[in-house]
Amino acid sequence: MAADAAIFVSKRLQRAAFAILCIMLAQFVLASCEAEPTPMAARESAAF
Repeated sequence: MAADAAIFVSKRLQRAAFAILCIMLAQFVLASCEAEPTPMAARESAAF
């Protein structure tokens, strides 16, 4: 009985951990695809 409960909990934790890893990976991919915004000071100094 205790072993069954431990296996059930670990399966639920595996799903949660997998979901968190997928979210982190998606955030990383989206961040690497977007161009970083240029700071305003750099834009103004480039204009002169």
